[in-house]
Amino acid sequence: MIEVCDLTLRYPGVRVLDVPHLVVPDGSLTYLLGLNGTGKSTLLRCVSGIIAPATGTVTVDGTPVIAHRTVASTLGLHLDFRAFDPRHTARRHLRWIARARGLPIDRVGEALDAVDLTADAGRRLEGYSLGMLQRVGIAAALLSRPRTLLLDEPLNGLDIAGIRWMRGLLRELADAGTCVVVSTHLLDEVERNADRVVVLGGGRVLADHSLADLKGGLMPGESTVEDAYLRIAGLS
Repeated sequence: MIEVCDLTLRYPGVRVLDVPHLVVPDGSLTYLLGLNGTGKSTLLRCVSGIIAPATGTVTVDGTPVIAHRTVASTLGLHLDFRAFDPRHTARRHLRWIARARGLPIDRVGEALDAVDLTADAGRRLEGYSLGMLQRVGIAAALLSRPRTLLLDEPLNGLDIAGIRWMRGLLRELADAGTCVVVSTHLLDEVERNADRVVVLGGGRVLADHSLADLKGGLMPGESTVEDAYLRIAGLS
């Protein structure tokens, strides 16, 4: 579970985040929506301890997150598909991460199987497609068998088969009790697979609803999550 309280982050003359309270429960697949520059990636980086907020607290699975110092051992994250040494193979990359986090090396094979990359694990990452790099990042996030999982636009670069695979994986993890948070622009996937939807705009939470409540609150003339999102974001 993630709990954010009174979190603010500002750069000179710019309000980046202002989140008084946000709780993301276990056993749910929560999609984080918003235009580019509305704070989605920044919020995920504050939750993961990469960025220190100006004020406020973040707790993950009962552990207070102190940026650059303390992050819950139960947290898994994939926030940048470019965070690889292209000379490494997928297996070597995952082994390096496992050693750095003090995790059993046998988790590497388990993670590669989970993302269907075992057959390509000996290839250098420089020869991987974007979709394959996304799978490597997700494998790294799964090494710790996380109770909370953060994914920043993991669907980018996936083909139709890959998107369908990802949909099933996210659903399986959430149904097993994991708190899964995914930022995306693919509203069709949100409508197909979400449990909860959080909409950001201007660094603020504009909406935080279950998918059922969001669809149940559609206004006259609206029929989809996209319609609701456009209204909430002030784009219609």
